[in-house]
Amino acid sequence: EASLCETNVLEGDSMDQDVESPVAIHQPKLPKQARDDLPRHISRDRTKRKIQRYVRKDGKCNVHHGNVRETYRYLTDIFTTLVDLKWRFNLLIFVMVYTVTWLFFGMIWWLIAYIRGDMDHIEDPSWTPCVTNLNGFVSAFLFSIETETTIGYGYRVITDKCPEGIILLLIQSVLGSIVNAFMVGCMFVKISQPKKRAETLVFSTHAVISMRDGKLCLMFRVGDLRNSHIVEASIRAKLIKSKQTSEGEFIPLNQTDINVGYYTGDDRLFLVSPLIISHEINQQSPFWEISKAQLPKEELEIVVILEGMVEATGMTCQARSSYITSEILWGYRFTPVLTLEDGFYEVDYNSFHETYETSTPSLSAKELAELASRAELPLSWSVSSKLNQHAELETEEEEKNLEEQTERNGDVANLENESKV
Repeated sequence: EASLCETNVLEGDSMDQDVESPVAIHQPKLPKQARDDLPRHISRDRTKRKIQRYVRKDGKCNVHHGNVRETYRYLTDIFTTLVDLKWRFNLLIFVMVYTVTWLFFGMIWWLIAYIRGDMDHIEDPSWTPCVTNLNGFVSAFLFSIETETTIGYGYRVITDKCPEGIILLLIQSVLGSIVNAFMVGCMFVKISQPKKRAETLVFSTHAVISMRDGKLCLMFRVGDLRNSHIVEASIRAKLIKSKQTSEGEFIPLNQTDINVGYYTGDDRLFLVSPLIISHEINQQSPFWEISKAQLPKEELEIVVILEGMVEATGMTCQARSSYITSEILWGYRFTPVLTLEDGFYEVDYNSFHETYETSTPSLSAKELAELASRAELPLSWSVSSKLNQHAELETEEEEKNLEEQTERNGDVANLENESKV
């Protein structure tokens, strides 16, 4: 019996290991795109997938380009390629380009002096060299630097008895100007890029959903920390969500436009103080059928893009951020940050991200519209108040019915008394 128990225990352990071990279940190896494009009913059977951001909170796109075969296209646009490089690589290329050109032309100056025999007549006053006081490769390298940078110390000077030197001087001057224009322009664009200007454009850490003017709205807040304003500022929003068409095609990361005032002009901002951007949830909104209980179950991401021109430089600036479902608060509003002081308005950025809870129905905008159409009441009324009014109407009808019944009973009693008499 003991041996049987031990065998049963071992078999039970082996069965548990077979069930719990991920190695026991052999799934077919699929590409990453195919695994991500699996239908939802298949993915839900497995472990719940973590929501992956399309755009991070700092505005950087979380997309990596792989298997790019046409890499020659980067070289055709070498200027943009150098500007997009990181600073350490950009500075390395900047130093290497100048050093290589100086060494290259220095070598040619030394070869001209060596071929002409200037090295053998260094102390001969009757010999006219191509470049005076050029006695080796180091001096040729220094003369190359002086020529390309137009320093001109006056110690090493080219003579008129060297036509090949004059031609080389022309070539180095032209190529040196091209190198200077290219590299200095690249560094200037790199320094004046408006990416750092976007660091002072801030978005609220959360988006909120609450009632505004009797309508359910999705809202988030934007602000500018600098005194120099963003000219022609405009904002737009995109909903990133996978969808499946009626034909069965699965579209990952489908982009849907979220109207934040395009038709009314509210998307063009005068961004002097923090502004609350509002999206009305109507029949054209992708949130039309989403309720408070359904919102945490949705796998979606809202990408907001703020664009405008920097007032100081006139260059176009773009700031981005995103909100996932866990960062959308249902039934909250933003705390006011603008106060009127003595002769000016003051913005308290300590309360920029703060929200407070407010009474908001948990139904979707579609359900609220249907409820309002049935009761013919404005959307700003809460559901509880509608139910209470409905209950009061029912109690009033019951009281009227009781009064009518008592009156009828009284009439019947009077008739019986009269008949007896």
